[in-house]
Amino acid sequence: MQLQRRHFQRSLAAAALISSLGWLSPAQAQSTGELAAAAQKEGKLVIYGVTDNEQANHLIREFRVLYPAINVEYSNMSTTELYNRFISESAAGSSADVTWSSSMDLQIKLVNDGYAQPHKSAETAKLPDWANWKNEAFGTTYEPIGFVYNKRLIPAADVPQSHADFIKLLNTQTEKYKGKVTTYDPEKSGVGFMLVTQDKQVNAAGFAELQKAFGAVQVRVQASTGTMMERIASGENLIGYNLNAAYALTRAKKDPSIGIVLPKDYTLVISRVMFIAKNAKNPNAAKLWLDFVLSKKGQEIIANKADLYAIRTDVEGETTASGLKKQLGDALRPVAINTGLLTYLDQAKRLDFLKQWNSTVKVK
Repeated sequence: MQLQRRHFQRSLAAAALISSLGWLSPAQAQSTGELAAAAQKEGKLVIYGVTDNEQANHLIREFRVLYPAINVEYSNMSTTELYNRFISESAAGSSADVTWSSSMDLQIKLVNDGYAQPHKSAETAKLPDWANWKNEAFGTTYEPIGFVYNKRLIPAADVPQSHADFIKLLNTQTEKYKGKVTTYDPEKSGVGFMLVTQDKQVNAAGFAELQKAFGAVQVRVQASTGTMMERIASGENLIGYNLNAAYALTRAKKDPSIGIVLPKDYTLVISRVMFIAKNAKNPNAAKLWLDFVLSKKGQEIIANKADLYAIRTDVEGETTASGLKKQLGDALRPVAINTGLLTYLDQAKRLDFLKQWNSTVKVK
């Protein structure tokens, strides 16, 4: 009884702190306090994510300050590994409480297949319509996709400012860029597959030209952003296509050789999709975590510490949806969280796409 009273007192203190930070109104803070009490009785939260530990820890540390009784277990893995592991463990009767992935299509497939439970709160209501699907899948970030290049080795005049510029660069300087261009391997990277299929949907004619140009320069494909960033920084590769600007920005702060371009014709914007598992063992802790990530406080951490770009429009700064809108305006193409993402996950369509990609792009 004394332990329960202590947990409840802590939850009320957390609610008061949250209210003072501008997260919720006093009436809503009491509701959060009740949720916090239930979550702290659970005492644990298991998260599967693809966000690097260093970036995720900025959020986790602040969450633990607010809720010290909740032990957070965060497992970082690739997008494909997360999907396969969650499926496998769910079939065995256990799973993470929350999954958090930039492979938006795989997340929506899991939700569409019945693996998520709904959640509705004052924080989920702050999301744009395209970033909330059925109150089950939620966008948490607003991350632009662009070109990343080596500033030491590519002259400023050659740096492409649009997709057409990029294709022209490869077509007019094919020998210079042969073996020096990198992008995701769509067969091994879930987010990489999603991005190239989005490219095809946005600009089918341009995408056909892009594939030919990739084939001509013998593009090098990789499964991870980290590998591509390392090879661009070292000069082994000169330029990367469809890289996440959030990761590039983090690297550029430490490495002045890294340059980033957000294409002026269109810039795809992805969002790390989070959902609460239907069979979560700690559902209250999962709801509390989701609300925290979507809160203004959580979004400020995402923008100012984690360099992942905040999705909430009431958060200001360079690494926010508002900041990008000022910079790129209508060129932004946020990828909507809905069943349209499932189009190329159809087995026949996926195989046809990869067959066509490999016949055009893959190094012979």
